Amino acid sequence: MKTMLKTKLLKAGLIGASFVFMAASSGTKALTLHTADEMNACTNGHDSLSILTHTFDSAGYCICLPIDGVEDAADVPRINMNANVVKFVKDHNKKNASSLDKIKEDRSTRFTLIDTVFTKHMLPVELKYLAVIESKLNNQAVSHVGAKGMWQFMPSTARLMGLKIRGKYDERVYTYKSTVAAAKYLAYLYRLFDDWLLTIAAYNAGPGYVYSAIKKSGSRNFWVLQRFLPLETRNHVKKYISVHYYYEGHGGLTTLTKSEREAHIKAVALYVEKNKAKETEEVEQVETSAVTINFSQE
Repeated sequence: MKTMLKTKLLKAGLIGASFVFMAASSGTKALTLHTADEMNACTNGHDSLSILTHTFDSAGYCICLPIDGVEDAADVPRINMNANVVKFVKDHNKKNASSLDKIKEDRSTRFTLIDTVFTKHMLPVELKYLAVIESKLNNQAVSHVGAKGMWQFMPSTARLMGLKIRGKYDERVYTYKSTVAAAKYLAYLYRLFDDWLLTIAAYNAGPGYVYSAIKKSGSRNFWVLQRFLPLETRNHVKKYISVHYYYEGHGGLTTLTKSEREAHIKAVALYVEKNKAKETEEVEQVETSAVTINFSQE
């Protein structure tokens, strides 16, 4: 059993499909894997107070633990909101609650499409909330500097990502094609920075600004280098974190810095190993008891 878990953890680091680890309460604690199509299985039927969701790695792995009846729920690794953004998130979500609810209600099919595309491109599906910040998922949105479409591509970047723009024909306003282009661009930026907050900052300002901020600050930690980024970019990242918390009810790997992400992944891996060892011990105790009972009956 323990060997099986090690195999699953190994696969978690090598493949890009999204899964959910579920740890049930005593008696059914075995960890099971769910495909991307079953991502919601972990939280269906539970409210935010009865279940904890914890992202596991950049492929979307998480461990979901029903709190009821779990003695060591306090030991479950949690993703905590960085202190630098707590007030911003509270203020932003209070001010924009009705607007965010309406977007989710009116644009649910676009969320579903983005999930499908991002899963195919091995991206965390929560990155769909970037489109909420960019355009409120409006394909016809146009910025004062010429960015256009749901993902607010500038013409030059759009063409680099494979979108065609000729006269009145503009693929930036096509939901599927622009989302594929956004997936390619986000994957490209993540390969550059290996950090989701820096990726989101670069999506807004361009990688040049982020590299400049890294050089000036001497750090790759967003919360340290943010003062060297334009105000719009700083707030762009904070708005993304806010919307993620509003829709998900918790943070995820895309709301963490690289160091925070790595620390959380390590903590969750240790937690899983600890609980698998405990589960194996309990199974062995049950099997030993069964042998004893059978022997006594003979």
